[in-house]
Amino acid sequence: MIGDIFFSLSVRSVRLHFLRSLLAALGIVIGVVAISSMGILGTNMTLSITASLSENANELSVNPVSGTGGGGGMFGSQQSESDDDQCIDRDQVRDIRRIAIQDTVIPIYSESGETITIGDEETRCTIYGLKPEDVVAGIKISEGSYLKGSSGAIVGSELQERYSLHIGSRIKIGDPDEGTPHIVRVVGFAEEKGMSMALNPDNAIIVDAKLFVDWYGGEYEYDQVLIIVSDINTVTETGDAIEEQLNRKEETVSVRDSSGMLENVTSSLSTMTSFVTAIGAISLLVAATSIFNVMMMSVTERIKEIGILRSIGTKKREILKMILYEASILGLVGSIIGGIMSFVGGYLICMIMLSDTTYFWMPASLVNIANGVVVGIAICIFSGMYPAWRAANLDPIEALRSN
Repeated sequence: MIGDIFFSLSVRSVRLHFLRSLLAALGIVIGVVAISSMGILGTNMTLSITASLSENANELSVNPVSGTGGGGGMFGSQQSESDDDQCIDRDQVRDIRRIAIQDTVIPIYSESGETITIGDEETRCTIYGLKPEDVVAGIKISEGSYLKGSSGAIVGSELQERYSLHIGSRIKIGDPDEGTPHIVRVVGFAEEKGMSMALNPDNAIIVDAKLFVDWYGGEYEYDQVLIIVSDINTVTETGDAIEEQLNRKEETVSVRDSSGMLENVTSSLSTMTSFVTAIGAISLLVAATSIFNVMMMSVTERIKEIGILRSIGTKKREILKMILYEASILGLVGSIIGGIMSFVGGYLICMIMLSDTTYFWMPASLVNIANGVVVGIAICIFSGMYPAWRAANLDPIEALRSN
């Protein structure tokens, strides 16, 4: 193609009208960057959440049917007053243990949206109450130790980072305006867990179950039960067995696993990504209009040249090829520059918005750049098809008469 006279004529036309061609290519650059960067962001979000949920694929969460599960779920939602009486009692926990005899069963007390005071700052978080042996089974410690004594507490990674906590820090739990707050001392920090069906310590404080009952009452009235299944292949079977046993007379509990949440989250993210990418694609439509306009102007300006070429025996398909070459040059240059900028921009977006570039380097993420480049080139070629057809079908005599 490089030695093709018609390709050389196309390059010459681009160079003669460099500024016009540059502005047209710039539209392609912006469009490719927009759709590629949005695609990279959406893919990274999906991969990150999928990995987080997959790590907890062997977990089941048992919750009262009309309760929210105490706020330790996906977004740490709070319980409403109408849900205060909903709980999982000791008999139900016994039934769960009998069914999941080979698995780890962790009954959980929880209080959502509880006021805590760290230094002079107040915030809200979830308070969990667990037996010390259940803390060892359900929580991984990044620093410090597990619960020791009634005044110790394990703090989530988000609270640790936000308030620069250290081992020995003191935290007041409870609203000072409603009575004397409870004071606990930090003995350990939980590893970051990300999204979780039940026990999510990231923005929470874990205390001994006895201490929790002393504060809030409700002994043996659990807000949720976490089951860590020993064999991941039995997750569905175990969940069905628990629902069948506990809901024999009436529906009292619901059992959830990460697969349902994963499906809902990925579906929502896919819809959101498609919507945002569609908005980015609008810039490519604008670029397509610009390319079409440039090519029509090029044909109009080169009517006499086209007439001469046709009069000396140049075939229609060769004229067609010459105009499409010009559109392809604009698309190729704009798309390649856009691809390079998408690589840099996508990385920065992941670093700034997600604070994590782990998944940026995965093929599923980088393929968005290739897709953007291909779409950019295809749109340019498509935009040049009508001008190329019009040029190829010009009457040579009429073209030569043109001023």
